[in-house]
Amino acid sequence: MTEHKSERDSIGMSMKGCQINNGFIQNEDIPERNLDPGSSSDTAQHNNVSIAGTNEPDFKALRPYAGMPKEVLFQFSGQARYRVPREILFWLTVASVLLLIGATIAIIAISPKCLDWWQEGPMYQIYPRSFKDSDKDGNGDLKGIQDKLDYISTLNVKTVWITSFFKSSLKDFRYGVEDFQEIDPIFGTMKDFENLVVAIHEKGLKLIIDFIPNHTSDKHAWFQLSRTRSGKYTDYFIWRDCAHENGITVPPNNWLSVYGNSSWHFDEVRKQCYFHQFTKEQPDLNFRNPDVQEEIKEIMQFWLAKGVDGFSFDAVKFLLEAKHLRNEIQVNTSQVPDTVIRYSELHHDFTTTQLGMHDIVRSFRQTMDQYSREPGRYRFMGTEVHAESIDKAMLYYGLPFIQEADFPFNSYLTTLDMLSGNTVYEVISSWMENMPEGKWPNWMIGGPENTRLTSRFGKHYVNAMNMLLFTLPGTPITYYGEEIGMGNILATDLIENYNANTLLSKSPMQWDNSSNAGFSEGNHTWLPTNSDYHTVNVDVQKTQPSSALKLYQELSLLHAQELLLSRGWFCLLRNDSHSVVYTRELDGKDRVLIVVLNFGDSSTRLNLQEMISDLPTRLRIKLSTNSASKGSEIDTRGIFLEKGDGFILEHKTKNLLHYQIPFRDKCFVSNRACYSSALNILYKLC
Repeated sequence: MTEHKSERDSIGMSMKGCQINNGFIQNEDIPERNLDPGSSSDTAQHNNVSIAGTNEPDFKALRPYAGMPKEVLFQFSGQARYRVPREILFWLTVASVLLLIGATIAIIAISPKCLDWWQEGPMYQIYPRSFKDSDKDGNGDLKGIQDKLDYISTLNVKTVWITSFFKSSLKDFRYGVEDFQEIDPIFGTMKDFENLVVAIHEKGLKLIIDFIPNHTSDKHAWFQLSRTRSGKYTDYFIWRDCAHENGITVPPNNWLSVYGNSSWHFDEVRKQCYFHQFTKEQPDLNFRNPDVQEEIKEIMQFWLAKGVDGFSFDAVKFLLEAKHLRNEIQVNTSQVPDTVIRYSELHHDFTTTQLGMHDIVRSFRQTMDQYSREPGRYRFMGTEVHAESIDKAMLYYGLPFIQEADFPFNSYLTTLDMLSGNTVYEVISSWMENMPEGKWPNWMIGGPENTRLTSRFGKHYVNAMNMLLFTLPGTPITYYGEEIGMGNILATDLIENYNANTLLSKSPMQWDNSSNAGFSEGNHTWLPTNSDYHTVNVDVQKTQPSSALKLYQELSLLHAQELLLSRGWFCLLRNDSHSVVYTRELDGKDRVLIVVLNFGDSSTRLNLQEMISDLPTRLRIKLSTNSASKGSEIDTRGIFLEKGDGFILEHKTKNLLHYQIPFRDKCFVSNRACYSSALNILYKLC
């Protein structure tokens, strides 16, 4: 009786809606089922099992409980009060995902292209033989560069640019390459180079190197094989028949070398003349030969595989010559032809920028692109355009849908003969007005082949020129030593027997005031150090708040952090014989930077309120060539500038100049972008 009573109580509880899970847990107190079909216990047990059976019970009095069987769960899940919220949540989730996808697509569609690594910060050009000597032989080397990477990082540069270090006889100090796939022993080994690449990348920097495809050394294996007409190498160079009697050569035409005199030289082995645009030790390759183009491609692939991030291609305008060999036209047609021996005395219409030359440059770009497919590993390509007209220089950017160089190197500031606000602005406007839409500018004030700034115009202008470099739109490029104001050495006591004019700007880097300016611990250096190294050196200037190095570091940091400089418009306010004044501004930003620079040979005073109508009486100085005035305010009605002075002023306004009619023709932008302060993003639909 007790057992039957317990069984009935259990059934009764379950039928009253209690949350005992009889569907899963059988009551262990219930005895084994009585097999007598007539017994009352059998009837009771059948009533209990029917809860999970096929007969649908009444669930109206039940509430959901933990552990209920799926049949019970399905009964509850179908009820409106559970089904409707679930469906609402589902469709809200779908709508949110679609909205997120749409917003992402919209942001991508309206966002301007991100700046690549070669656009984000300065490039630092190093002449490796003069940067740092690590083995005491008096010559800079690759290990020396690696030892100084920490210093390079303090300059906030993004790219290290190393000029040619290939195995060479050092004729012309960069161009006489004997083997394009070997390191010259003077600079170290291939292992040294590989270690340098790794170290540069570990610092978050990129590496580009020089490549001179136009010619080789006369000691190159290709030339030696070509002299003997060996197989495919027979036509690797440009050979022509010429008369040669009693040591006197009558060349095929009047073409001249860059260094003067005939560009043809008779070879005693092949009994023909070969063509050389530079020295006779540098024979020109025949780029009309497909095998030569393939060889150059393989050299590029070799260095790209080593981890190089890009190339600077030098002397590309010389890649092709006219096949007809006609004489070039004299500049002075009345000059006796036999006296025409200087390069400048001919118009070089048949030996530079020939039809098909840009096709070769585009093939270089295609090879680079093959190594740019990996995310974050874009390979940069620049071209040297020294002494080119501005319209010819712009052609190296390529066509709207056919890219060539990322930019041709802009060396026009390095060749200024006279410094003034007018001449500086002429260089700026010439480049910006002619640059194809959507392309990126660059600026440099020195290089291995140019007289250093301080030797051209004086040390007073070092800070102003560096301020110009970092506040113009585009990529600033610094030749080693310019950050401390190094000058040329004097053309005396040169150890090297070579044209002194090409050496004076390549003196050893001035690190400190110790022996050899800290460049080498050896007994001698390949070139003498500048006599001013006791005061003009890194070690001294890094502790001086007013030094050129300190200002350079502040300018490079501002360039890295300021959207107005990396993305903004450039608008000219004024230029004259002394000063150049311009603004940097960006749509969406309620402030502008006003840059005031004095490149004149004396002091000047400027009234900015005459240039900008709504300008307040006083503005804050963000940076100055005079460190003492940084952070102070200046009276905009009368800004006094000594020669070489410069200010970066901050002006809060929403009235941007590039929208104003008087300034529209004086405003330029590379890649237009607008800033949204609400979303803190850049967008291009301005």
